[in-house]
Amino acid sequence: MASEIKVVTDNRKARHDYFIEETYEAGIELKGTEVKSLRTGKANLKDAYAFIRDGELFVANMHISPYEKGNRFNPDPKRDRKLLMHKKEIMRLWGKTREKGYTLVPLRIYFNEQGLAKLELALAKGKKLYDKRHDIAERDAKREIERAFKERW
Repeated sequence: MASEIKVVTDNRKARHDYFIEETYEAGIELKGTEVKSLRTGKANLKDAYAFIRDGELFVANMHISPYEKGNRFNPDPKRDRKLLMHKKEIMRLWGKTREKGYTLVPLRIYFNEQGLAKLELALAKGKKLYDKRHDIAERDAKREIERAFKERW
């Protein structure tokens, strides 16, 4: 049996808006029908960010849609969810985020080989507008080169 990681959602905008310095894997503390909703792919990381409060790691603005077959006890879709990491890692991240310009950004939600929901978290530094323009110009140039090679052969 092949071990496969099932990606639920990606935060593609994060790679456009931030320089990714380091990535971490964190478990997500979920309630009730949130896991079923994730398995159907009903999640959004668009404006999500992570923060540390009282030595614990949380993710805010992560939207997990209510499960359709759930009942009135479905949790709030945008509630703050606790992330599960080792204390040493959390304290290290806390120290890094105190530096100017660093923030914690969720990159993707996925299910690992054991079927557990995980969140890939990035220590990131914000890009300036000219950095974003440079990335777009670089991508366009690469696309033009590939197009020229394809036409030549």
